[in-house]
Amino acid sequence: MLRKIDAKVLIVDDLPENLLALSSLIQTEDRIIFQASSADEALSLLLEHEFALAILDVKMPGMNGFELAELMRGTEKTKHIPIIFVSAVGRDMDYAFRGYESGAVDFLHKPLSPFEVRSKVAMFVELYRHRKALSLQLEVVEAARREQEALLVELRETQGELQKAVQMRDVFMSIASHELRTPLNGLILDVQLRRLRLEQGRMEAFTPDKLLDMVARDERQIRSLSRLIDDMLDVSRIRTGKLSVRPEPGDLGVLAGNVVESLMSQFAHNGSRIELQVDGPAPVMMDEFRIEQVLANLLTNALRYGGGKPVSVRVWVDGDTARAEVRDQGLGISEADQQRVFEQFERVSGNSVAQGLGLGLFISEQIVQAHEGRIELSSRLGEGSCFCVVLPLHG
Repeated sequence: MLRKIDAKVLIVDDLPENLLALSSLIQTEDRIIFQASSADEALSLLLEHEFALAILDVKMPGMNGFELAELMRGTEKTKHIPIIFVSAVGRDMDYAFRGYESGAVDFLHKPLSPFEVRSKVAMFVELYRHRKALSLQLEVVEAARREQEALLVELRETQGELQKAVQMRDVFMSIASHELRTPLNGLILDVQLRRLRLEQGRMEAFTPDKLLDMVARDERQIRSLSRLIDDMLDVSRIRTGKLSVRPEPGDLGVLAGNVVESLMSQFAHNGSRIELQVDGPAPVMMDEFRIEQVLANLLTNALRYGGGKPVSVRVWVDGDTARAEVRDQGLGISEADQQRVFEQFERVSGNSVAQGLGLGLFISEQIVQAHEGRIELSSRLGEGSCFCVVLPLHG
């Protein structure tokens, strides 16, 4: 690994023959030698490259070696580069002290000893390579640490998601078993009661009017079961990305009118009524079956939580969107619950009339988003709720 690390050495001397002689002494296959004939040229190279060692001639015209060394020590990029001074002066102590004060780590004295030059350069180059290798290893270790931390965060998030999924599964099983049992128990009890009356020969219990009542009850229970099963299937389709949406040109106001008409008898049976207002054509691209499913769910919720008060439906065009608004005057939804009600298996907390799997609004929002639209909600506790389906205008 050490041999793969480039080692750049800078030689600074104002005499070309000195540069050539020193270069020939220290040049090897694994070293890159840079030459500078002045302090200014040296500074330019120092700022451009990372050097393992700088060999400076002390006596140069203009800025001498000591002054260049002081500049190097005062610059962040170059202050850690080892400096060897080349001097023709003898081993004068004052001279040496000035050199060390300038930042020298060693001296070479002229005439140069080839062995001494090669030994000292080799030592500093190897020290540089070891420091560089250690720095690279530390970078690898730090990168590995950061990667481990990221993996740990991801693992914790995954663990949290898995825990939430398990909790949602348990909630789903609890709600589903209860909600499916309610209509199923009604059917079972009706069937058992009819069998008992048949066994007892009580045929007066099967007059045409009573049979019509029985059939109506059966249909309600079967619709409830069918709706619950459809909701579960839709959630499965949404999770696997297979929710089928086939948009075609249509009018949101016409569709809303059809949905209102189909639910009027159910509202009347519960002592409530629907008020419909359509402010002109509202052309959109929609899968009528799916948007009908959304509007029917919003109206069913309004009936369920509206406290028997009138529910209003309004359809109008606003800019480049068509809007279908369902407004009730019932319980209302707190700010804390307004986002949560669009999640899976979520129902308004503390609501004693809550029914169903808590999937209707989740499925409705997914359907509307698949149409590149959105559902807006505004509500205050005790003042009712307003859900608005917003779809892009077509044509």
